Amino acid sequence: MSAFESSILLIGESGVGKTHYGAQLLRRLMNGDGRLRMNGAATNLEPFEAALDSLNEGRAAGHTATSIYVDSVWPIIDADGHKAELVWPEYGGEQIKTIIESRRVPDTWQTRIGAADAWLLLIRLQQTRIGDDIFSRPLENLRGSSTDNREVQPSDQARLIELLQMFLFAGGLSGRSDRLPRLGVLLTCWDEAAIETTPEEALNERLPLLAAFLRSTWKTPLIMGLSALERPLSPTARDMDYVSQGPEHFGYIIRPDGTRSNDLTAPIHAMLSMFA
Repeated sequence: MSAFESSILLIGESGVGKTHYGAQLLRRLMNGDGRLRMNGAATNLEPFEAALDSLNEGRAAGHTATSIYVDSVWPIIDADGHKAELVWPEYGGEQIKTIIESRRVPDTWQTRIGAADAWLLLIRLQQTRIGDDIFSRPLENLRGSSTDNREVQPSDQARLIELLQMFLFAGGLSGRSDRLPRLGVLLTCWDEAAIETTPEEALNERLPLLAAFLRSTWKTPLIMGLSALERPLSPTARDMDYVSQGPEHFGYIIRPDGTRSNDLTAPIHAMLSMFA
């Protein structure tokens, strides 16, 4: 089978675990522990190497500064020779919030959006807010409610939908089903969520509006669960299991069918397989 090179862009707000996943994935790729391995020199690994140092000490990594925007590009390959560039815009996730609030996509983002063949969106269900709407509170239930003015904030699922719509527009992809990038969704910090359903069922239950938007826009989005660390870590207190066993022995993914795998490269490999 001939090699086919593509680009996968990772997207996630602050606090969803991008850096922890990146650090754990980097170790797997460099050691060849999984379905993928590095296929050359990666660029700008400093944030992930610093996170690995923290994990080696049994501590959680620090948050990425808001002002940082340095792409880290990882060339990867699978056993069949399929190649891809895994692109980490190593930014403070607050920049995503700024994009939504300002309704402006910076030039740096527009370039990456246009070049990417696939997007991998990281969502942490536990930190999403579900606002009331006509589905959770029908109009008839609002009779007699106070009419006092109060600030209304959009729900997190509405914000995520708006973000994806802006990215589609910025990339000239709106209404172009033939040019849509492949889409994957990783539900992060799975160990903290105490979810016993499949990732798709969890997304449907927690963020139904977003799930409906994804199904209506992408024919077959990939939805998986992720626990990059397998347990919460403190930025100060050391987890001695991590110290004695090594971070590479922790972390797992939940496949679309709800089964568990310790191969943290599986979501990236599944995205890469979409191009075969």
